[in-house]
Amino acid sequence: MKPRCFIFGLGYTATRLARALDALGWEVVSTGSAGTLRFDDASAVRLALADSSHVFSSVPPGGEGTDPVLDTYGDALAGKWLGYFSSTGVYGDTGGAWVDETAPVGTGRRTARAEADAAWLAMGARVLRLPGIYGPGRSALERVREGRAHRIDLPAQVFSRVHVDDIVSGALAVLDGPAGAFNLADNAPCSQNSVIEEACRLLGQEPPPLQTLEEAGLGPMARAFYAENRRVANGKAKRVLGWQPRYPTYREGLRACLPAS
Repeated sequence: MKPRCFIFGLGYTATRLARALDALGWEVVSTGSAGTLRFDDASAVRLALADSSHVFSSVPPGGEGTDPVLDTYGDALAGKWLGYFSSTGVYGDTGGAWVDETAPVGTGRRTARAEADAAWLAMGARVLRLPGIYGPGRSALERVREGRAHRIDLPAQVFSRVHVDDIVSGALAVLDGPAGAFNLADNAPCSQNSVIEEACRLLGQEPPPLQTLEEAGLGPMARAFYAENRRVANGKAKRVLGWQPRYPTYREGLRACLPAS
């Protein structure tokens, strides 16, 4: 029989993981907008979970740090291999300093995510902490083409990011890995301006003007993006899982996205 993986939350990243598992001979059952089951169809979900050896969740936390998957189906996850897509936002603002998996969590704007992250770790899950995700159809190339790109005058601001295909390869690598937290990020934290400028170069367009946050007129969610500043280290995933990013910097990653943009 095919091994079966149940995926909660079949979105942009998890859909690509499902395709990769299918290509490797797995049966995938899922919830989400593109999933095979409704999350609230408890009888069908529980029946599918009973026949699944592996469970991945990409469902974000609800209010006050509650996790919808654990709250609703946590009792059905005992004895399963568990994987959880978390966020490097759990580390909060470090003023541009490097963070690895030993850094404290829960002090940033994503306290709910940090609480969900901790709950999955307590369940014995493999927790993949992800920075800004980009890939085909969802990158700086689209923002530049659509006139939505900004360059913000914050010289010391640094972010980490990861190509969606490198998340998938990390998720496949952790299938044989130990429980615990793993950062999946590329090798080159840098300013968002550098990424926008490279996207403009690839598209043959002039970069947008340098602006202050106020001049850019960003909404609350976009402004919150600039509230934290950190570099994410990926050494544990490389050392323990044997993972290597196919796209070690945004330059290779954006070039790979270009045909789909």
